[in-house]
Amino acid sequence: MKPHVSNSPRTATLSRRSFFDRIGDGLCGAALAQLLGADFAGGKLYAEEAAHGEFSQPRGFDLLPKAPHFPAQAKAVIHLCMQGGPSQVDLFDPKPALTKYDGQTPPRELTKNAVFETDRTGTLMRSPFKFARHGQSGAWVSEALPHIAGEVDQLAIIRSMYNVHPNHEPAIYKLQSGQTFPGHPTLGSWVTYGLGAENQNLPAYVVLADPTSRLPTNGVENWVSGFLSPLYQGTPMRTTGSPLLNLQPAYQEPESVTVAKRDFIARLDAIHQNRRPGRAVLSARISNYEMAARMQLEATQALDTSGETPETSQLYGIGEKETENFGRQCLLARRLVERGVRFIQLYPRGQAWDNHNNIKSSLASICKSTDKPIAGLLQDLRRRGLLDSTLVVWGGEFGRLPMAQVKSKSELKTAGRDHGPYGFTTWMAGGGVKGGTVYGNTDELGYASVENRVSIQDWHATILHLLGMNHEQLSFARNGLNDRLTHQWETRVVSEILA
Repeated sequence: MKPHVSNSPRTATLSRRSFFDRIGDGLCGAALAQLLGADFAGGKLYAEEAAHGEFSQPRGFDLLPKAPHFPAQAKAVIHLCMQGGPSQVDLFDPKPALTKYDGQTPPRELTKNAVFETDRTGTLMRSPFKFARHGQSGAWVSEALPHIAGEVDQLAIIRSMYNVHPNHEPAIYKLQSGQTFPGHPTLGSWVTYGLGAENQNLPAYVVLADPTSRLPTNGVENWVSGFLSPLYQGTPMRTTGSPLLNLQPAYQEPESVTVAKRDFIARLDAIHQNRRPGRAVLSARISNYEMAARMQLEATQALDTSGETPETSQLYGIGEKETENFGRQCLLARRLVERGVRFIQLYPRGQAWDNHNNIKSSLASICKSTDKPIAGLLQDLRRRGLLDSTLVVWGGEFGRLPMAQVKSKSELKTAGRDHGPYGFTTWMAGGGVKGGTVYGNTDELGYASVENRVSIQDWHATILHLLGMNHEQLSFARNGLNDRLTHQWETRVVSEILA
């Protein structure tokens, strides 16, 4: 196919695409780049400026490291996204009333927080898991999470979270972006917008999902940058094989040729960009292509775990059937934090926390696949001196109801629980968090948060605070307003869980 060139002498231009269509990208292109020197298409190119991006028109957005609003306690975040709704009353929030009234309709005096009438008439179900106190803090954790229970003194457990919607999609949008509908930047995008990246050879925001499963609910919208530059969206990486498709070149060539080609492409990009000032998407696209070239070596090294010791692999449960996939995700998260990645999200398989049926086996299954890897991650970060500067966050978009999701009491043995957004549990560890803390409470049934309630925007503000950012100052001007992650909602930092 011949390159498209206008027949009009006044409008004929040499585009980047048509140039490479004509001469290829081999030695001839590199030689021409050298011959052209600093002059091209009648305009003066400054090689030094091109290398540093110092043109009269600013690029607008970048991922260079930026100073926080105040001294930060955490430099990076590992967000363990437990989508589906982990059951608080089966993991971290034991309720004796559920045992007392198991199989019965809730007493009216205990249903004053119920939002729907069906929640007043449902069948209560006790937890099939035993609870015990752990660590010096004496925090309650169920037998479903034996490894995390051993790390309980590192955790700040929030038992009074609440969301505003009972369905997965809107609740996940709320958890990720602060709104119940799409189109807004996610937490990871706001963090990278505010702080940039410490390593310019890797994405600032990385997503690691289970390689055997479909995308999580809401798909790629879990890590979009919304109205911010595409520079700040999450970059999915594969946990097996090449971390990114087409990361390596199709053929090898001398390094000097590769360098010459990249220098020349940078000059062409600079010309194209200077003729189109103020286009953030264009700047982001050029920056992403430049990063892709730099990533060829570092991304491959970052996700190559062959040099890890057998002891470390065992710590994460790598090599064991149940924990192999999520264990590898957790190990890669640690390796990325070591290399300066700012924000990392991990997603286990599908909606495995969405335990509508047979919660005794379905919840036990997802706990078994994530419990040991998460505890291993905390231990590994701590022994490497990284936990103090890395904030680890665990939780889903909501929890579960204390009622059984059954039509008759005879089905209790195989029952599950429906969505419970009114009161649920999350936890944080490392990065300025006060370990061994249990904050807030739900009511006697575990239905709704009633003491020291923590909203999604409070949760967001607290994470930003630990990273040294004021949620009211981290904003983006558009349409005459200053948008921010916490929007205009009444918001507070949960200072009680801070060290």
